[in-house]
Amino acid sequence: MTSLRTAMSSSRAEEARRRVAPPGGADRVFRAMLRIVGVLVLAIMATVGLFLVRNGSDALGMAGWSFLTTQAWQPDSGNFGIAAVLAGTVLIALVALCVAFPLAAGVALFISEYAPPGARRALVSLVDLMAAVPSVVYGLFGAVFLQWNLLDVPRWISTRFGWIPLFTVDGYDPDDPLSSQTVFASSTFFAGLIVGMMVMPIACSVMREAFSQAPPGEREGAYALGATKWGMIRSVVLPFARGGMIGGTMLGLGRALGETIAVYMIIAPVFVIQPHILQSGANSVSAMIAQQWGAASPFGLSALMAAGLALFALTLVVNFGASAIIARSRSGQESEA
Repeated sequence: MTSLRTAMSSSRAEEARRRVAPPGGADRVFRAMLRIVGVLVLAIMATVGLFLVRNGSDALGMAGWSFLTTQAWQPDSGNFGIAAVLAGTVLIALVALCVAFPLAAGVALFISEYAPPGARRALVSLVDLMAAVPSVVYGLFGAVFLQWNLLDVPRWISTRFGWIPLFTVDGYDPDDPLSSQTVFASSTFFAGLIVGMMVMPIACSVMREAFSQAPPGEREGAYALGATKWGMIRSVVLPFARGGMIGGTMLGLGRALGETIAVYMIIAPVFVIQPHILQSGANSVSAMIAQQWGAASPFGLSALMAAGLALFALTLVVNFGASAIIARSRSGQESEA
């Protein structure tokens, strides 16, 4: 009898938990508005995709699969593809992530775990302000100031690690004091450095939010077991926020893939696959579209639309993956503490 009463009471409690108040008029209106907004966002994305498909179909129909494997860009001659610019886009984005990830993780950890409350608010505002700076300002900073004052950095990397193909620079002899250092300017390295500064605030914001959601009980439990501050962060905060860190990095990657003006202002455009990130000469899909748009023929415009479609699809894949990872991390199921 006791077990029967317990089961009945548990059943009634479960039914009570499942009861919800019937939605009122305001709830129905709000729910309808949210559905409309969600459908509108999907409709806009679908419209953009269909627009690119429609306007790029002539070029895609002519090039076929060679559009993904051809390096040259001569659409009016029928010899065009995005292999070179797509490789450059990925390389610039990867360099940007190598710059942005440690900066974003370090700043986010300092703000959420170490900074006093007053300084925390100021730092959050400053990091958010960085995200509001226009791309052209970063481009000017990189093209006029940064790359000409940091030429010693890629030169040192090439001198010390030039045996790695990625850091090889053709035409530069480290033993020749008269060898020009301009071979290091307008490179993938400097473009990635500037883009990394641009995407750092985005990644930092996501990471900071993930760090702040680490359960207080697990934090206190780590301290009760004798953990130091860093020990608590390593055993509780970082495992819990792992999904947010990955998601923030991927969101930054999506932003880096589509950056246009800053890259356009820094690079010296080439249409060959350029694997040497320290050497002058690079390109990206978005920068190529900006370069070619004004002088393109009608068929050239169709080819540019096809290139934009490829970048659109790549960015969507990256951002959807980031959103899925961030959504999983919010529940705390990534914690290993």
